[in-house]
Amino acid sequence: MSKIDPLPGLSPYPLQDFFDEMYADERNVRPHYKHVNRMFSGMSPEELQAKQNMMQRRMMEEGITFTLYNPAQDQPMERTIPFDMIPRIIPKDEWERLEAGIIQRITALNLFIHDIYHEQYIVKDGIVPRRMIISNCYFRPEMAGLRVPGGAYVNTSGIDLIRHHDGQYYVLEDNLRTPSGFSYLFKGRSMMNQLFPELSFASSIRDVDHSLNQFLSVLRSLSPTRTSDPVIALLTPGEYNSAYYEHAFLAQQMGIHLVEGRDLVTKDHKIYLKEMNGLRRVDVLYRRLDDDFIDPLAFQPNSLLGVAGLMNAYRAGNIAIANAPGTGVADDKAMYVYVPDMIRYYLNEEPILGNVPTYLLSRVQERQYVLDHLPEMVVKETSLSGGYGMLIGSEATKEDLAEFRLKILADPERYIAQPIMSLSRAPVLSGGTMTPRHIDLRAFVLMGADRKPHVIPGGLTRVAMREGSLVVNSSQGGGVKDTWVMA
Repeated sequence: MSKIDPLPGLSPYPLQDFFDEMYADERNVRPHYKHVNRMFSGMSPEELQAKQNMMQRRMMEEGITFTLYNPAQDQPMERTIPFDMIPRIIPKDEWERLEAGIIQRITALNLFIHDIYHEQYIVKDGIVPRRMIISNCYFRPEMAGLRVPGGAYVNTSGIDLIRHHDGQYYVLEDNLRTPSGFSYLFKGRSMMNQLFPELSFASSIRDVDHSLNQFLSVLRSLSPTRTSDPVIALLTPGEYNSAYYEHAFLAQQMGIHLVEGRDLVTKDHKIYLKEMNGLRRVDVLYRRLDDDFIDPLAFQPNSLLGVAGLMNAYRAGNIAIANAPGTGVADDKAMYVYVPDMIRYYLNEEPILGNVPTYLLSRVQERQYVLDHLPEMVVKETSLSGGYGMLIGSEATKEDLAEFRLKILADPERYIAQPIMSLSRAPVLSGGTMTPRHIDLRAFVLMGADRKPHVIPGGLTRVAMREGSLVVNSSQGGGVKDTWVMA
């Protein structure tokens, strides 16, 4: 008998009060998981460990890494991403609803960004308060009145979703600036196909490989020139950035240039790539830098990462930037509260996907409620991401709670709070044993100049590797799973 399945037909771990992606109850595997469950249950712990070792070795050889920055450590730690071999599976009808909800959301968010940099109808009509715009640290007055290719501001985005114990999906965050994780999605699928070809061939799974071509098509569509072969470059902060592996992977796979700021120069309001035989004009820049760092003449004057004069070239219409500067104004954690209203306002539709209930701590009554229930809340700093600046009340010490209480009182507009959601769980392999871990889903969306969003089938399932933990971010030690959408 396999160690993974101690009693045939019985869940190897207590389900408790959580939605489990594989098990419908203690005795029944969900229909879409039966094949995967049967295969992993039929393997011995030794076979599973051998597969795990093979995967780890492959990741080391290919340099699939993510750098962790911990204030308690003198040096950042570069590590391979913990990759679990049991895929997360989403049935076709479930995915179709998710896809429709994500497209609806991104469409509204893109319209919102265009609106606030032009007419600001949504402010004039009293849907979003003006102070939420002008006090937002990601609002860029430099973008006011500026036209972007096709009106598409959000060319790449990552929408984080969770499934609560009621079985429903909720949007947790909208990442509209420089979302990470594309590379782990593609590499995860590639490694699963190599390690378990019999599993992949026997299952009807939607392909993700063509999404890389879609990604390239999106970037090409933004080119302001009419050339049939625009020059596209990915601007990276460099090898010390935590997501540098991803930057190199995407540039290599799409056949575009991987550049740092020092590789580019501005001349006559155009951007050129410095090459051995001279300068080569760049048409599209896929930047993986925040706005603050892309141009020291326009934003942070001490930044050495960007390109001096880039914004002037952009304003002159001589280069496209993906994503457009200033998109962050729509993914601020406080602005998230207003997204359902944006959908109703711009699309005249009811939101397909719900928000997690969110308290704005700038509102007196909501702030008091949160302070009275702090151990039951997740508190987040509105301008941060990646799990930084966050308090999970149920995991916090008395000292942590007291510290956050003071921070909230000192600067309430800086924080939002949400009730602790019961993230669904999925089994992971640990030492040849199946054990539950909390997960979420980052769905990636691409949008070119035609403003037709394309959702990559499945996205990236992120896993909290520590038992009981709700923190799934890679920057906080989380792992990932391959995510299958059934065809």
